[in-house]
Amino acid sequence: MITWKKHFLYQVDYQHWANDILFASLDHLDDAARRSPQGLFFENVHKTVEHLLLANRNWMARLRQEPPPAQDRARDGEWKDLKNALRLDMRDMQRWLDAQPDSFFDQRLSYLATNNQSHSAWVRDILTHIMTHMAHHRGQLSAVATRLGAPMPEMDFITYRREMGEHLEHIRQQQ
Repeated sequence: MITWKKHFLYQVDYQHWANDILFASLDHLDDAARRSPQGLFFENVHKTVEHLLLANRNWMARLRQEPPPAQDRARDGEWKDLKNALRLDMRDMQRWLDAQPDSFFDQRLSYLATNNQSHSAWVRDILTHIMTHMAHHRGQLSAVATRLGAPMPEMDFITYRREMGEHLEHIRQQQ
């Protein structure tokens, strides 16, 4: 039986994997293309990836019941630094969720939104929001990357599960 905890640990691993697939595609673009206006809600590729990083940090602070993080902007930073920050944050999220008891995922959490309004939601709904929010923006980024001439990233969940299954089978055969 899969628990909420296991489900979200798989989901965070998938997010990390899908981000890497997307980054491999976006790396074919030069910095000018990644920063060019593309009609995205956050204007361009760089700012949209920055949004993923900052939104993830906000939600993790809420889950940890910590004050919101300083909104340091990576917009003028290097692409490599932005990608690596998101990679590290996703692995940190995975380790943190792994350390939580199963009961954590069945709790309601009260938090302040960015507009300072108080809200309450189930932890599992918050985590589902984080995962779908990332997939939503990755889909937009994938379309933009392809339009700009980068290879189309294949980053759907079923491909991830297939690759992970093949990897585990390979490990079993090596033992």
